[in-house]
Amino acid sequence: MKIYKVGGAVRDKLLGIPVKDTDWVVVGSNPEEMERNGYRPVGKDFPVFLHPETQEEYALARTERKSGKGYKGFVFHTSEEITLEEDLARRDLTINAMAEDDQGNLIDPFNGASDLKEKILRHISPAFIEDPLRVLRVARFAARFGFRIAPETMNLMKGITETGELETLAPERIWNEMELALAGSYPTRFILTLRACEALKVLLPEIECLFGIPQPPKYHPEIDTGLHTIMVLNQACRLTEDTQVRFAALMHDLGKGTTPKTDLPSHHGHEARGAKLIEKFCKRLKIPNQYRELASLVARYHLDCHRILQARPETLLKKLDALDAFRRPERFEQFLLACMADARGRTGKEDSDYPQADFFRKALAVANSVDTSMFADSGLNGKAIGEAISEARITALKGLAAENL
Repeated sequence: MKIYKVGGAVRDKLLGIPVKDTDWVVVGSNPEEMERNGYRPVGKDFPVFLHPETQEEYALARTERKSGKGYKGFVFHTSEEITLEEDLARRDLTINAMAEDDQGNLIDPFNGASDLKEKILRHISPAFIEDPLRVLRVARFAARFGFRIAPETMNLMKGITETGELETLAPERIWNEMELALAGSYPTRFILTLRACEALKVLLPEIECLFGIPQPPKYHPEIDTGLHTIMVLNQACRLTEDTQVRFAALMHDLGKGTTPKTDLPSHHGHEARGAKLIEKFCKRLKIPNQYRELASLVARYHLDCHRILQARPETLLKKLDALDAFRRPERFEQFLLACMADARGRTGKEDSDYPQADFFRKALAVANSVDTSMFADSGLNGKAIGEAISEARITALKGLAAENL
């Protein structure tokens, strides 16, 4: 019985980045021996055990064979005769197929360390094509590390798309990989990688259809809506690591993909159309509510934010209410970041000031400065109290508007 550290923990150690989770492979053992040594079985599809003290996962070495469609269509085989190299060979990429023994020695049968040094994502064997989830995983690693994809691996990813097996992926798995990609250093590479292997139109067609859609005439004609969306996501990544803001930036112009051809290059009404598309998008992929709510607000109100410096006090209050800024100030800040990313997601505007954000923040502070408690003792009730508070806030905002003239 020999135990090896494997996969991401070995890779991240070589990269010099913090190791979050450690996976272990046990060679030359069986379930009975593992349980005798105090390990608790938890695996449903194949033997996985929790260490009695650390609670880390220890899996018996295994091989796998394709038995059906999709990422679940595999039969796994474990035995005491399976070697470490055989277990590593079933993994997706060379950089994820390294191991370390109890002396700290590196076991690297597929030259993963070399690919890590060269910043290349490369498949291990032709069996790569058997698992459609690997298309998303490679795109996610490209987003996390910024590595390039070996041409032969990209060809296999295109082959997976052609098989139609991407359609077997569960919505939860698609979103899980997407969310991890949004947390990476280069999230746009997730989108561009999927597009390069023709998987974007299958998995995220609402984003794919933005490419080729012209922007309004006042913008650079060579920048279509798809490229603008990529630029906005890049700007969001410069501003924050918040994946909700990054998702909202990616979704903000979704409605432009459904603009009637007769209306192009204008996109009248794309804000409301985009908000509706986001609702459907998030429902299909089972995306958490906080992502959906922020993205919908950004899609619906980002142009209002860009024009907020010219807004009348009544309009200012109306927008603050629509954004639920009084009850959700943290989300309001997320909204402002996404709008700033949109404003900077244009050629030559990447480092431009965005005074709209500070003005909108001041508006919220001024409206919040109104002492609403005094209305509770005024003899008013119900709707009348709300109207009185609104009037007082509008009066306060008139002062802010005057300062801005």
